[in-house]
Amino acid sequence: MSYTPSIESIDTVLVDLPTIRPHKLAMATMSHQTLVVVSIRTTDGFVGIGEATTIGGLAYGEQSPEGIKLAIDTYISPLLRGADAGNVNATMQLLVSPIQGNSFAKSAVETALLDAHGQRLGLPVHALLGGALRTSLPVLWTLASGDATRDVDEALALIEARRHRVFKLKIGRRSLADDVAHVAAIRRGLGGEVMLTVDVNQAWDEATAVRGIASLEDLGVALIEQPISRRNRRGLARLADRFDVPVMADEAVHDAQDAFDLAADGAADVYALKISQAGGLWPTLRAAAVADAAGVGIYGGTLLEGSIGSIAAAHAFSACPHMTWGTELFGPLLLKDDVVTERLVYRDFELQLPQGPGLGVRLDANKIDFYRRDRASRPVAVTA
Repeated sequence: MSYTPSIESIDTVLVDLPTIRPHKLAMATMSHQTLVVVSIRTTDGFVGIGEATTIGGLAYGEQSPEGIKLAIDTYISPLLRGADAGNVNATMQLLVSPIQGNSFAKSAVETALLDAHGQRLGLPVHALLGGALRTSLPVLWTLASGDATRDVDEALALIEARRHRVFKLKIGRRSLADDVAHVAAIRRGLGGEVMLTVDVNQAWDEATAVRGIASLEDLGVALIEQPISRRNRRGLARLADRFDVPVMADEAVHDAQDAFDLAADGAADVYALKISQAGGLWPTLRAAAVADAAGVGIYGGTLLEGSIGSIAAAHAFSACPHMTWGTELFGPLLLKDDVVTERLVYRDFELQLPQGPGLGVRLDANKIDFYRRDRASRPVAVTA
């Protein structure tokens, strides 16, 4: 009789990492990022890791790092202890009825299971998803210091270093006139050949969005991300129909059901897909399939994850047939430090996909101990 490995333990730890500079968004200014690092040990000796993050605690959405950890420790871990560690789909199905929502926690757990199973089989995670269609992914950079001169200098240095050549601007905190002037100043500083996008993070009402998008379109902005409330789907549809510049849904699209509903309403030209919002790598691929069927462009979004979450997303995005708008998996670059033994490789404007078994990254036990919020607790399990 063949041996079936099972889940022996699930451990979580909160890790607080400083950012390289204040990161200013419409809803918050970040000076650090909190990672929820998940470690799943299996009875055949493998340890898989996963990660979940949010932006600004509860400022971005309904799930917080503390809540994610609580959901895993209190509800998910007891359900999955002893479950089949080699059948990731069947094990994740155990959470469907007992655990409503909590997509961030589910994503971190699924990532850790896929990482362990990839190590078990000697295959990278993307192979478990059907195989990579690309070995690297283009990555844009967000200019979010709030100062146009500093942002231009930063962008030019990144272009020279061949790290990024597409830039997103975070707007929506200031008056519309000030936001448009800020974008115009950066456009002048970078010239017309550099691709710029903007993210409003739901900060505008529809009337403001009409005026704002018209001005930004005149400035040659290539993409407008979530200009109004995620719940105003009809308004998004009106904006997408009114302007030539593509409108992207971000907060409005989480999973395949959202992707279908938005497509049915013609409410967006592009979807920003995120593994945490979808509930995992497989759910992200299902949402991407809906987008492909509807003729909607796909963009690989981020919640400013560290290396674990970012490379997990990269494995999923590498398996998507179409990634027209690239990705913004720059989260690790925004952090002064990380909790993996080797940081991710960004070269020639793209994130390089690891080819080793599992995720291709491993925890650094010393960094976990140093940055963990609860330093007195038992360290999370790590591989050698």
